[in-house]
Amino acid sequence: MAEKIRWGIMGTGYIAGVFAEGLSWLPDAEIVAVGSRNASSASRFADRHGIPLRHPSYEELAQDSEVDVVYIATPHPYHKDHVLLSLSADKAILCEKPLTINAAESEAVISTARDKNLFLMEAMWSRFLPAVAEVRNLLSGAVIGDVLILMADFGFRADNDPAGRMYNPALGGGALLDVGIYPVSLASMILGPPDRITSLAHIGETGVDEQAGILFGYETGAMAVSYLTIKAGSPTEATLIGSKGRIQLHAQPGLFRPYKLTLSLEGEEDRIIDAPFEGNGYHYEAVEVMRCLRTGKTESEIMPLDESLSIIRTLDEIRKQWGLKYPME
Repeated sequence: MAEKIRWGIMGTGYIAGVFAEGLSWLPDAEIVAVGSRNASSASRFADRHGIPLRHPSYEELAQDSEVDVVYIATPHPYHKDHVLLSLSADKAILCEKPLTINAAESEAVISTARDKNLFLMEAMWSRFLPAVAEVRNLLSGAVIGDVLILMADFGFRADNDPAGRMYNPALGGGALLDVGIYPVSLASMILGPPDRITSLAHIGETGVDEQAGILFGYETGAMAVSYLTIKAGSPTEATLIGSKGRIQLHAQPGLFRPYKLTLSLEGEEDRIIDAPFEGNGYHYEAVEVMRCLRTGKTESEIMPLDESLSIIRTLDEIRKQWGLKYPME
């Protein structure tokens, strides 16, 4: 592996720009190429972020020999095809969440990555933030005892544009895959896959889930409850209630980007644990990708592929309860 790991970015939308900004915090990372559906979009993005190579197609980006790892930032329904395209060119991949639109597609890309012995990870960026890493440390030490209840939310006000990504079912729009995946993934990290799922959603005029409430039950008796919406901003926080105390994750409203924790233990004063992040926070997942590549790993222990598959299966079950299918399914 070269001294600098060379990134290619597939897609030129908002999240691609955020990730490119995040990579600028890493001296051992370099964005060498970007690919778009047309030359003008690729050129504008490259000029904005100082990227030397710009490709007028995703195929050309995947085939670029200067690229070590591809970050896929295209809309949800295209993840499967773009992951397979990049794998066919023997590229390592960080794919924006959700890994694919449904579990069947995730099974296909995971199987291909493992058959080819290539790195693949879902870009659940919040899992790598210092505050979430601190939660894992506290839980590994059983500081709050057994986790009994998890409460989490994620909501923001999206532009009510029927042709826009958030309100367009053909683009996998709606609250569940865009923001709901965060509390679902957090519950998975802390409690594992649920044994029971109960949910309720409001399906809007365009046919996407605009807001929802989700309740998970576990054999241990633990529960996880979350609510999500693209109609309004929410506190965007999480609380873990354990048999010996509580952990509260504090984040910026409307964006699941926790920056501190409150630890409450029986008989003790609350303790504030600061866990600030650098930059916009998106480089932490890239650090994990590059660590894996440099040590020869094809999966991350923090965001393993089996867990990504478990999470999308849970999301599939939730949509099944709502009777919600996307046009491409």
